[in-house]
Amino acid sequence: MKDSQILSIIQPPRPNRAGRARAVDNAPPALVFDACHVGVVLRAVLGVQAVIAAVLLFQPAGGAAQWLLQVGLLTSGTLPATLLWLVIGCALKRPLGRLSHTGQLAAGAALGALAGLGACALLALLGLTWQPPWLASAVAGALLAAGLVAALIWRARGRVPAATTARLAELQARIRPHFLFNTLNTAIALVRGDPARAESILEDLAELFRHALAEQGDTATLAQEIALARQYLGIEQARFGERLQVEWAIDEQAGSARLPPLILQPLVENAVKHGVEPSAAGAQVRISTQRRGDVALIKVTNTVPAGQGRGGHGIALKNVHDRLKLLHDVQGSFRTALAADVYQARIEVPMPSRAELRQKNP
Repeated sequence: MKDSQILSIIQPPRPNRAGRARAVDNAPPALVFDACHVGVVLRAVLGVQAVIAAVLLFQPAGGAAQWLLQVGLLTSGTLPATLLWLVIGCALKRPLGRLSHTGQLAAGAALGALAGLGACALLALLGLTWQPPWLASAVAGALLAAGLVAALIWRARGRVPAATTARLAELQARIRPHFLFNTLNTAIALVRGDPARAESILEDLAELFRHALAEQGDTATLAQEIALARQYLGIEQARFGERLQVEWAIDEQAGSARLPPLILQPLVENAVKHGVEPSAAGAQVRISTQRRGDVALIKVTNTVPAGQGRGGHGIALKNVHDRLKLLHDVQGSFRTALAADVYQARIEVPMPSRAELRQKNP
């Protein structure tokens, strides 16, 4: 590897302000009007029912039984209307996604007004109201729908870095500075005795940093994440030697699962930091993936020195949890556990449908 290549790894070129602004402006827009997630459906249904229950509390006192009866009667109209709004939003998410945020908010409110009118018509059809409040139903439906779309816009903005400072903070969290210096020191030590291995380490390091500094989409495949984890652990094995024992159990069928980019990096890095570094005898690190029906299961397990427990502030783990929540909502889960001096980080994400796979690979 040439000296200029090594220098470009240590000091990557810094884009000017105009270049950074173009990178932010040209980033692919996040999908806002996405009512297909289970979490969105649950929150929408429960939110509408909660508003109805709260509004009915303002009615003249009639006892709990009367209040429950009124809630039940209104639910018979509002629940189908809410579900219809969600179905239409899910079906039209791509066309609506081409609109501006203001346009999506207006479209959502318009659909909400129609849903409110539909709920009122259904109640009238069932004979549950003699004087249908058409205007009130349309306004209430529009306001509730606008609130939900506003929440979806906030959720989408949280998934995409909106400024250069957020982007730089994300990059800083991806690869720790002392990992860079440790890797370079390892390569320097091998230059004379094993130059081929030193070159291989620097090439892996270059690939890791190239991937970290590249403009990422909002998702990566599990197969891509595993490939990067292999490169990272290959570098660390050159540093720790036999102290780091790595075991892989990879299910190729789970490779198409979607994850936030570089989400495995902090988990594998923590396994080395808290398992291998503090132990003179070293530690075992195991990475496994498995497809279970419509769910992909990822585990990163490592042994820790007896009685040491788990150190650190948990910032990296919270970052993993938050990014996974933004991408998959209630369909994704992240848990950690320490038992019998073995620490495990466990991720569960839904497998993409055939339609989603066709969109990613037309």
